[in-house]
Amino acid sequence: MDISYNWLKNYINTDKSPAQIAEILTSLGLEVGSIEEVETIKGGLRGLVIGEVLTCERHPNADKLSVTTVNIGTGESLPIVCGAPNVKTGQKVVVATVGTTLYSGDEPFVIKKAKIRGEQSEGMICAEDEIGLGTSHDGIMVLPNKAVVGTPAAEYFNIESDVMIEVDITPNRIDGASHLGVARDLAASLQLTNPSVKVSWPSVDAFKVDNNNYPLKVTVENAEACPRYSGLTLTGVKVQESPDWLKNRLRSIGMTPINNVVDVTNFVLHECGQPLHAFDGDQVAGDHVIVKTLPAGSRFVTLDEKERELNEQDLMICNANEGMCIAGVFGGIKSGVTEKTTRIFLESACFNPVFIRQTSRRHVLFTDASFRFERGSDPNMTIFALKRAALLIKEVAGGEISSDIIDIYPNPVADFDVKVTWKNIRRLIGKDIEQALIKRILTALDIRIVLEDADGLQLAVPPYRVDVQREADVIEEILRIYGYNNVEMTMNLNSTIVYSPKPDENEIRNAVAAQLTGAGFMEIMCNSLTKAAYYDESVDYPASQTVVLANPLSSDLNGMRQTLLFGGLETIRHNRNRQNPNLKLFEMGNCYHLKEGADQSLQKSYKEQHRLALFITGNRYPENWNTPAQKVSFADLKSHCENILIRLGISSDAWQTKGISPDLLSEGLTYNHGNTHIFTIGIVKQKLLKQFDIDEPVFFAETNLDALIKISARQTIKFKELSRFPEVRRDLALLIDQSVQFADIEAVAKKSEKKLLKSISLFDVYEGEKLGAGKKSYAVTFVLEDTTKTLTDKQIDKIMETLVQAFEKELGAKLRG
Repeated sequence: MDISYNWLKNYINTDKSPAQIAEILTSLGLEVGSIEEVETIKGGLRGLVIGEVLTCERHPNADKLSVTTVNIGTGESLPIVCGAPNVKTGQKVVVATVGTTLYSGDEPFVIKKAKIRGEQSEGMICAEDEIGLGTSHDGIMVLPNKAVVGTPAAEYFNIESDVMIEVDITPNRIDGASHLGVARDLAASLQLTNPSVKVSWPSVDAFKVDNNNYPLKVTVENAEACPRYSGLTLTGVKVQESPDWLKNRLRSIGMTPINNVVDVTNFVLHECGQPLHAFDGDQVAGDHVIVKTLPAGSRFVTLDEKERELNEQDLMICNANEGMCIAGVFGGIKSGVTEKTTRIFLESACFNPVFIRQTSRRHVLFTDASFRFERGSDPNMTIFALKRAALLIKEVAGGEISSDIIDIYPNPVADFDVKVTWKNIRRLIGKDIEQALIKRILTALDIRIVLEDADGLQLAVPPYRVDVQREADVIEEILRIYGYNNVEMTMNLNSTIVYSPKPDENEIRNAVAAQLTGAGFMEIMCNSLTKAAYYDESVDYPASQTVVLANPLSSDLNGMRQTLLFGGLETIRHNRNRQNPNLKLFEMGNCYHLKEGADQSLQKSYKEQHRLALFITGNRYPENWNTPAQKVSFADLKSHCENILIRLGISSDAWQTKGISPDLLSEGLTYNHGNTHIFTIGIVKQKLLKQFDIDEPVFFAETNLDALIKISARQTIKFKELSRFPEVRRDLALLIDQSVQFADIEAVAKKSEKKLLKSISLFDVYEGEKLGAGKKSYAVTFVLEDTTKTLTDKQIDKIMETLVQAFEKELGAKLRG
């Protein structure tokens, strides 16, 4: 939001410099991004003067050039070669003298003495586009005869120097997106030391209806999308170029003047924050304005000459036959004001922010109007802005107000009722502020004190402050005006005594991240907002537990993620589409759940977890002359996950694994520590990969990082002497049913031999017709060790026989020959 220093001072009586104002605004929460000196015309027309053409003759060596002499008030006439077809003797013109820099086009250029086809030229007679005063290049600018020769062009055209203050408006502070809004906050701050500082609102007392020659009917069919709709008509207007003062105001904030009527609507928008729209009255078919939605698929051509396909939720301003404007976003190509317009319907409305935001993003149309409407405009500003604009149009374009004000406002928006207590003000601010000063601050912010008692204040907050609806919000308002820097640091340090050491969570996270990056992983950071539709058919992450946003930015960002899986798949798709298929990725981020059957209005109904996810896909190593291409596997990801557990001091003896139920993953394992789930590892289902246009297997793992850190903190490190006796390895090839998982074999083995079985691993899987229907073969390695003595063959054979019997009995397994 750009604020003109000169413009701002029309509304507030202060001698503060732009730099001082910028400092105050930043302290108030309206952070200033930059301060820039600007001129309404680039270069300020320096070096340009008003001249008079004394002579004009055809160039002897060029048919399309003229040789002129021009008086610029210095006592000597300048020879100037001019190529304009309309140059004549006796004209008053704008002359760029030698040494002047002009800024027409992308590159500036300097006027120099030159010979053009053999004739001396010491200056340039200018067209309006060459000096930034317009776009026409049909010929030179010809000024009225009353123009005084020798007058600096900057003086003649009332060129102003100004300072533009760029204010970075946060989404909750749309009340500051206007000159009057900024003046209101600035005055509230300055009144603390100078009570005489006031905001001077422009008067609309002169407003009156001249006649009723152009009555219009207005119908609002969708009151939810349009809580308030106001308007009036004007007749006899003359659409033309705006006066200099109006053009200068708009140019000072980087806007290009268009015509007097459109310029007034833009001026009022940036003055008081209320978007307006002027319709050509001749295009309002049936003299009937209808606010409604049109059927999905309807076609509409906007001002930028693009045809757009409408959604059934796009609010439209229509006439009796067709749409004229996408409400609150962009006008139509037919209904805009042109030089032929003599009748105007002027609209001033308040639209539902949700409708405007969705329409703006749906059509990728981001305008000054949509910026304000989608953040919440002031429903009580429509009439003031309408009167202000009507008076200005009469001033700059003539005409008469030809209808009563139309104001459709069936359900007036009430002030927000907020109760604040002196006790909570002291507690949250951390300082005693005089009650009289608090009341002055609230009054300066247009917050009305309804009732005062010994405990506190009952307040009425105006609806334009969409972010002030709770006691804490009001206290924040008091503090930002009082000044954060005015709250002194206390000499006391309050601390809770902790008897047991707490793990440094950031240190643990950094250790895990360092381990993964050392293993070749790259960290990603995906959006916590996601598409709620991802969870529609999920069992592990049911749609009923998705935290759905009340006012989503778009249908693709309408929910909070329950898992890091989908964000990672989007990242993999993005990289694969850009020829980067070999990926090892990890992400640490929060996931969010709504508890099953919980009341969505209660904060305790929501749960937040910090999670870690790993993704691998493609080749294990880049292919080169001595290393053939080798695909990553489930075992690769499994080893990375187990290494994380070991790094955190969670030994393999402390975790248990079991197979997973099929949902988003087709196969995999879950790791548990006691009753706490710590890891899920698996292969992403082919059906899900197809939704993301991924044609390569993706291996995925996810853990509750918060739970993992807590488990890690409880682990104790114990010294264990290395065994002096050798390990013994034995392999078994087991024929088992398809339903049996390795986790089942591992569980039976550990139950059958608890003392000497050190580890068990799967090194081969085979499936084929020769094995029989519903069968598969697992090749399993068993490592045995006795830390007190060397195992004998008899002991080893007995243990293996016990294991085989257990597998046969509990799993129906058979040894393969």
